[in-house]
Amino acid sequence: MSLNKTVVIVGMMGSGKTAVGKALASELKVSFMDSDNEISVAANRSITEIFERDGEAFFRSAESKVIERLLKGPACVLSTGGGAFMSGENRRLISELGVSVFLDVNLELLWERVRNKESRPLLKTLNPKETLTKIFEDRKDQYHLADLSIITNSSCSIMQTMQDVLASLRKWPDVMSARGDWP
Repeated sequence: MSLNKTVVIVGMMGSGKTAVGKALASELKVSFMDSDNEISVAANRSITEIFERDGEAFFRSAESKVIERLLKGPACVLSTGGGAFMSGENRRLISELGVSVFLDVNLELLWERVRNKESRPLLKTLNPKETLTKIFEDRKDQYHLADLSIITNSSCSIMQTMQDVLASLRKWPDVMSARGDWP
């Protein structure tokens, strides 16, 4: 199979966007891109430093520009930050130029995955679990606007989730097409 459109992995922090995205890109033999990493490289600062110095509004503006640039480039697998899909403009661009895949993970598993991570600027609050719960509730309806939803749980490995994504993508001929050297 050949990838004709960028696959954009969306979901909450801790949902596995990077791990699943890297596995999918490897399987499809395409580049893996991470919008947060691209923003960090362009700004020469970590995401946490950008949030602290310039604020969330600046970060979201930079995020939209990076996502648009990556969507207009060669087809790849793109992992976005948890809040990227909340922007109507980002959703429109992703819909026009790519295909969105929501990794649907329950709140308790998300909490288990992120509770000890210092790299989550939105969770630097007095009650990070309460903050995560609010973010989860605020975002879940927008995530369900994605083209595909893949439900994952603690028993789903990265490879199994990647295979589930791949099986769903194969049903979209405008996203993937036959290629002679596909195994």
